[in-house]
Amino acid sequence: MPHAVTEYGLGTPPSASRGTLVHVGNNLVWAILATIFCCLPTGIVAIVYAAQVDGKVSAGDTAGARESARLSAIWSWVSFGVGLFFGLGWIALVLLGHSFGR
Repeated sequence: MPHAVTEYGLGTPPSASRGTLVHVGNNLVWAILATIFCCLPTGIVAIVYAAQVDGKVSAGDTAGARESARLSAIWSWVSFGVGLFFGLGWIALVLLGHSFGR
């Protein structure tokens, strides 16, 4: 009795073979805005993760695309938080300097 041979990992991904691609938001606009207005280093990390989303979707890696989109959103919020922290700290220092008359 011949054994059936099963090959894994060959062919096109299931989502691409049916012709329907899943849309995953890449958060690129938020990553760019967070980079420009808030914090450059963490914003760049957000942009890198956002840039990975579309490539992973087109390769059929929906789970990887969603993970990159999630990390992009997290790093955008981190950038916003860091920018807000330093912005408010700067305002506090300016007000403190003015209160001592310097």
